[in-house]
Amino acid sequence: MASTAVHQPEKAPLLRHVTDSTESSAAVTPLDSPRPSASSTSLSSMSSVDVNGVDAKEAEFGRLVDTYGNEFKVPDFTIKDIRDAIPKHCFQRSALKGYYYILRDIVCLATTFYVFHNYVTPETVPSTPARGALWAVYTILQGLFGTGLWVIAHECGHGAFSDSRLINDMTGWVLHSALLVPYFSWQISHRKHHAATGNMERDMVFIPRTREQHASRIGKMVHELSELTEETPAYTLLMLVMQQLVGWPNYLLTNITGHNHHERQREGRGKGKHNGLGGGVNHFDPSSPLYEAKDAKLIVLSDIGLLLAFGTLYYLGNTFGWYNMAVWYFIPYLWVNHWLVAITFLQHTDPSLPHYTAEEWNFVRGAAATIDREMGFIGRHLLHGIIETHVLHHYVATIPFYNADEATEAIKPVMGQHYRADVKDGAVGFIRALWRSARMCHWVEPSAEAKGHGKGVLFFRNRNGLGTKPMVLPKPE
Repeated sequence: MASTAVHQPEKAPLLRHVTDSTESSAAVTPLDSPRPSASSTSLSSMSSVDVNGVDAKEAEFGRLVDTYGNEFKVPDFTIKDIRDAIPKHCFQRSALKGYYYILRDIVCLATTFYVFHNYVTPETVPSTPARGALWAVYTILQGLFGTGLWVIAHECGHGAFSDSRLINDMTGWVLHSALLVPYFSWQISHRKHHAATGNMERDMVFIPRTREQHASRIGKMVHELSELTEETPAYTLLMLVMQQLVGWPNYLLTNITGHNHHERQREGRGKGKHNGLGGGVNHFDPSSPLYEAKDAKLIVLSDIGLLLAFGTLYYLGNTFGWYNMAVWYFIPYLWVNHWLVAITFLQHTDPSLPHYTAEEWNFVRGAAATIDREMGFIGRHLLHGIIETHVLHHYVATIPFYNADEATEAIKPVMGQHYRADVKDGAVGFIRALWRSARMCHWVEPSAEAKGHGKGVLFFRNRNGLGTKPMVLPKPE
């Protein structure tokens, strides 16, 4: 079984263990296949050295180095290699099995509510601090169970829940609406994210800042980023808290982390629109450039689902009290958002992962720019493995979560050194990775020794002196 050994420089004493631990299941769309790039028929396709004894890929790409200081080679396998390696039964979907997991999660939610509502009361727990602590535990548990339902709705959005599109969409719409997610609106933009993962111009969910954008954000010149003193841990913590607290609603309302090239949208829907508050790019407006005219009815249906959910919450709040609803629903809802943002962030942000310019991107390269992590019992059972099998999910999104472990093992030999997983310390390691990535992954830029096509392969760099240093650029004249 192949594995990816990742070495970290002394400046980043963050020992990381890497183990070897889209959209149709029947066919792969053109977007899911590697498109020929400028390098697809040139030296990059060779497996030997050239006449001068220089590795062919190194001759074309130069020396590519990730943030840890490890040399990086661009993936050269195909989507067909991946699909052919997966046992056929892994593609089989069962709505009956899916509904079993939904019922299990709802039972967990209902049982937890029953126990706390009836037994964590002033009569049974007289101490107010103790009662408050127990209800805090309640919100955490409900947040985890709610995230489990979110993940199953996510499966519905990819068609991984059932062979029936109607069952997928009806189930996903109900579950996501109950969690205040615009199901079809999210489904459309999320599928576009899968079709362009790692693409610096087309990714719909997460595009890291470039060196220039980061410099502009902190009010510095581009060449100064290699000279700046590190940001304070307090600032890093503040940014993390804000990301986890408002990252998800901010994305839905402003598309803040997605691409901002809306002028290129066909039908002219993106003209004059931009990410950010008031920019006209969101997941609720049928005229948003995230969508096409044919999607309008689905966006409206998503909004209707949200209106029904808000109406129900309003009735429950007036009936049982808004303080009760805050504890019963809204704080657990924030925990769901926290896990959603943390999972997405850490699936696509790691010091070992590349991003690609549009010229050097293809589907295989982009899907490999993801990483599996480990959350132990919580991840594999409560969150249905979404953390542990995300690399596979980006290659074949229609494989149901209960078959994803087996399918992941099947593709590891194909991916070889390009399969990445950070599994040290389980849930503790997952949380630690949030801090590590926040400190090490500030912007992306080419490797200092990249050349030719390699200049389109970008890696995270930071101003904290951790890992590979940013390129030293000459001061402008």
